[in-house]
Amino acid sequence: MPFVNASELPSFELFPKALSAIVHGDQLMLSFLELAPGCEIPEHSHPHEQAGLILSGSLRFRIGDEERVAVPGDAFIIPGNVVHWGIVEGEEVAKVLDIFSPPREDYIERYNQYTKTNPDTQWT
Repeated sequence: MPFVNASELPSFELFPKALSAIVHGDQLMLSFLELAPGCEIPEHSHPHEQAGLILSGSLRFRIGDEERVAVPGDAFIIPGNVVHWGIVEGEEVAKVLDIFSPPREDYIERYNQYTKTNPDTQWT
């Protein structure tokens, strides 16, 4: 699957007010997030390296000890195991592209539970 239209991917609820649609390869994963106004990304960390790009809306974001409001065009990098948190500011849906390496198996497992497939589909 070398080409994907993100708007055609099925989404699942990652946590309240947060939808994610994912695609992944062997070494990285893309997560297309839609975060409703007021959506809070709980403080957390994970061993995966994470990068991202704000596509629309605004997000108050804290990575480690650094906090700022991220707007469209702002990118970020989160090393593995660094605590981070965020909350959508304003009344606009925030769209964010998250990139993980390696792919997050927990996301893939949850995504597969919500994705309808035909009998010819093979998951690895």
